[in-house]
Amino acid sequence: MTPEDAVVRCNTILAHAWMVRTFLKHADEIQENEDMLDVPRTLYDSIRAVEPAFQRNDHADYLRRLKGKLPKLRRAAEHFNAHFREFSPHTNFEMAALSLLGVVRELEEVFAAVAAPGPAT
Repeated sequence: MTPEDAVVRCNTILAHAWMVRTFLKHADEIQENEDMLDVPRTLYDSIRAVEPAFQRNDHADYLRRLKGKLPKLRRAAEHFNAHFREFSPHTNFEMAALSLLGVVRELEEVFAAVAAPGPAT
């Protein structure tokens, strides 16, 4: 996968994360819990961190910045998945947790593919 292809794929993945962020930002159930509010904040921070590089079409900087945010994204997704039922058992929360875990997994797959050497020609 080329860096350009990776950025296009990552931006689509982050669009999914942005929708989860929007849902959680407006979820009354978590508004009183700072640990849970950290989840949409982490998503916001991570997505906005790569925006300038995306606008400059700087693929290397975009990927470097996003890779640096990946551990925080993973922690936020895992925390949300482990604790969302304390706030609501509703399917919306369950699907948000599944989606965030999927975002992290797919980003990891992109980073593995962009780092892997291509076939010899």
